[in-house]
Amino acid sequence: MTRTVLKIEGMMCGMCEAHMNDAIRNSFNVKKVNSSHSKCETEIISEEPLDEALIRETVEKTGYKLLDVSSEPYVKKGFSLFGKK
Repeated sequence: MTRTVLKIEGMMCGMCEAHMNDAIRNSFNVKKVNSSHSKCETEIISEEPLDEALIRETVEKTGYKLLDVSSEPYVKKGFSLFGKK
């Protein structure tokens, strides 16, 4: 799994976040996507790394400006009722 964070300029409200989330979901096979206009970023969790050129094209088609893309391996955080030993 991969965690990709996009720094995006131009999102101003919750509708902008929803618009960006929909654009990402329609262009990529993702597990989770969450945008924040206050942080100016979109976080994407996907099975495979995403094509950066297609990310740029998708963001710019929505009218926003992509400032940065960073990716890292993603490991789902575990939950235990018993705590760490």
